[in-house]
Amino acid sequence: MPKTRKKRPPKTDDSVRSLPNIGPTTAAKLGQIGITTKKEFLRRNPYKVFDELRKKVDPTLCRCALAGIVGAKKGVRWHTITKESAKEYEKKHPRHIWGKC
Repeated sequence: MPKTRKKRPPKTDDSVRSLPNIGPTTAAKLGQIGITTKKEFLRRNPYKVFDELRKKVDPTLCRCALAGIVGAKKGVRWHTITKESAKEYEKKHPRHIWGKC
């Protein structure tokens, strides 16, 4: 008997899921801080969004998660900007220690 797949909600143009790097887990975390649409996300500074997520939702977020959020804002894949985005975050948070990705 074939496995049945769970149906995913459709990615609408205004869904945060329509952005690169934003899957169901990140979308759910963004929802916990009140960001549920693409428009709401794009109005925000991605570094501040990441910081808010770390403080209010998941303190274990890594630099790859940061790159995913910054990449979603810039429209690029996370793995192309991981080092760059981590360095930028460290400028404002010089004592931050990154966990494993």
